[in-house]
Parts: sequence; C-alpha cells; structure tokens
Amino acid sequence: MYQGVCVVFIAQAFGVDLSFTNYMTIILTSTLAFIGTAGVPGAGLIMLSLVLSSVGLPMEGIAIIAGIDRILDMARTTVNVTGDAMVSVLVSKLMKLFIIILKKE
Repeated sequence: MYQGVCVVFIAQAFGVDLSFTNYMTIILTSTLAFIGTAGVPGAGLIMLSLVLSSVGLPMEGIAIIAGIDRILDMARTTVNVTGDAMVSVLVSKLMKLFIIILKKE
C-alpha cells in the first residue's frame, strides 16, 4: 500500500494523470515487488523505482520520498519482524501441543 500511495503522490506532484491501466499496473507491480522484500531494510526505495518505471513516472520523484522513507522503513521492518517472530512462537507452541496429543494416542 505504501508503494501505491507514494506513486500516486509523485504523479500528482509532477502533474501526471494516471489512467485505470496505470493504477492496475501499480497494484500488480507493487504486490509482486514486495512479496519477497518486506523484511529487507532499505528495499522500499529500490522497489519504488521499479514501480515508478513501470508506469513511466520520473525517477526524480524518489528524492521527494527519500527524506521520510528511512523512518517509515524502520517502522515497516519492525512490524514485519515482530509478526514473523510471533508466528514462529505460535507454530512452536502448536507443534508442542500436537506432540503431546500424539503421545497420548
């Protein structure tokens, strides 16, 4: 969602009107680009350049976003790592529960 908001903001800042096809391209490209990079610190600007180039927006727009991206990137990475850790703990507890149940049978 962050990538989409940034691209729409950059398009508006440069006075570029986006078509329905451009919006669909932004959604598809953002989703595919962030599947594997959500937990990688600093990958947001690189992925933003990918999304900007996919709809033909100028790369200079990254300079507008770069000032706040580091703070937002730290928050995104923290949430992602915390979520991954929580799921790992949950799976561990469920596996212990399943082992206990299997030993009773």
